[in-house]
Amino acid sequence: MEPIDSDLEYMVSEREADPRKRFNWLYLFPALGVLWLLYLIVSVIFQLPVTGVVDPVMSFMILLFFLVAGGLFWALAPQSNR
Repeated sequence: MEPIDSDLEYMVSEREADPRKRFNWLYLFPALGVLWLLYLIVSVIFQLPVTGVVDPVMSFMILLFFLVAGGLFWALAPQSNR
């Protein structure tokens, strides 16, 4: 029988804790705003009706406001490594 090698060094894969990575998903919201502005610019240029789109988009914006507030609360929360 071979002796048990107790001098093994185990590699632990630890990710670097970067608190700024928690904010990366917030780039989604300015992108949605840019898409909305592009839609409005195209509708002004080509005189497309926007009356049917405004109410759902404003409801979506109110929902996004609460999502951003909750997301910022989550992203700013202190991390615990316990």
